[in-house]
Amino acid sequence: MRAPATMGLELSLPMTRREALRVSLFSTAGLLLGLHGVAGAEPAEALSGQAAPTIPLPVKAKSVIQIFLWGGMSHNDTWDPKPDSGRDYMGDLPRAIPTNVDGIHIGELFPSLAKQADKYALIRSMTHHNNGHETAAYLMQTAHAPGERLAYPSMGAVFAWFKSKDYQGLIPPYVVLTQPQGRVSEEGFLGPTCKPFATGGDPNAARFQVEGLTPKGVSEERQKARSALRDKLNTMAEAMAASPQVAASAEARKQAYDLILGPGRQVFDLSLEKPELRDRYGRHTFGQDCLAARRMVESGIPYIVINYPAGWDTHTDHFPTMRRQCPQLDQGLAMLLQDLHDRGLLESTLVWCCGEFGRGPKVDWQPPWNGGRNHYGNVFTALVAGGGFKGGQTVGASDAKAEEVKDRPVYPVDLLGSIYTLGGIDPTAKLPHPMGAPAHVLPLASEGAKCAGILQEIM
Repeated sequence: MRAPATMGLELSLPMTRREALRVSLFSTAGLLLGLHGVAGAEPAEALSGQAAPTIPLPVKAKSVIQIFLWGGMSHNDTWDPKPDSGRDYMGDLPRAIPTNVDGIHIGELFPSLAKQADKYALIRSMTHHNNGHETAAYLMQTAHAPGERLAYPSMGAVFAWFKSKDYQGLIPPYVVLTQPQGRVSEEGFLGPTCKPFATGGDPNAARFQVEGLTPKGVSEERQKARSALRDKLNTMAEAMAASPQVAASAEARKQAYDLILGPGRQVFDLSLEKPELRDRYGRHTFGQDCLAARRMVESGIPYIVINYPAGWDTHTDHFPTMRRQCPQLDQGLAMLLQDLHDRGLLESTLVWCCGEFGRGPKVDWQPPWNGGRNHYGNVFTALVAGGGFKGGQTVGASDAKAEEVKDRPVYPVDLLGSIYTLGGIDPTAKLPHPMGAPAHVLPLASEGAKCAGILQEIM
């Protein structure tokens, strides 16, 4: 049987399937060569010729796991409870429970995290006074003010930019489990080499279908058979092996197949883990996201984002949503911290978890909200652990009803600057602006950015 040889061109030459395969393989090799050339370029060379800092900071966090709670999780009901504030503020979740650190209490739906408080710090004075989802998320991902002409890169993209020179892994240096959150997850003006690799799929499914690695309906055995057939047909490439371009394309193609069928693919194969360990993470999407993230840390990926698989925008049905989602967050996050610690990885892996803002401290009991909480950027809580952050600590404080910052405000610049510093990235380093304008990893005080200083008290 013969296949049409269109391949995006106006051709009508008849080909056998094997001939079509041979041509497509060399076309793919050319594509892979182009991608390899981009991925292998030095970050500064890839865009503008600007050099990364020549004297890097000490690296305490070799990998970062960011858990983003899109929609904005309530701080009152979780990590900054105010049990004396009454039902109008605590609603149906009035209790605070003690942790394994004297003096630190958290919400009643987090019993597992209560046993791990020595491993994390709670920043209870996060603030930016922005109540829009997109704009607040952009602030928390970049620390730059929204509304500028060009979108700044997310933190993951910046890590990919600075770390790609030394990173040798098959998987891209910036991975999102499982779907990106629009432009706030994106590469901004850094270009496609810093774009996140979004896995898609569901790690809690019987087979984690990672986009681009596990084609639907194609078994691993069939993929290997295709690879073997390609090798048999590749006599032409062997004859041209002296060509540097062909040699480079062959290497790029080998890396692609290693990713699809070899060690790279195995990073996403959670069936290699003991069932008992998977149970401890939780047999739900978020729990298995956390397990997949730990496996990525072991493979050396610099930046991993877990976008929580359900929203926290609880204008209505707030308390039922909290009772449904918090136990999964509690189980997965607590087990991630414990597992990283047990494997000796927590000291070199930074974990941070928060949303774009908190929720209104005062419950809105009126219709149509009927016990909901609205957006609230005045004060909220972030959790940080590992990678140079000290555990068993709190930073700052909110007032008696968690309505305003009482002590030590922490702005997005402060939090992100601390993470960059622990990751060995100078927060004042220049980025390659496509229009040649001055651009830095984080906005400078001269640009009007609010800043109270990096989190030295827990670093």
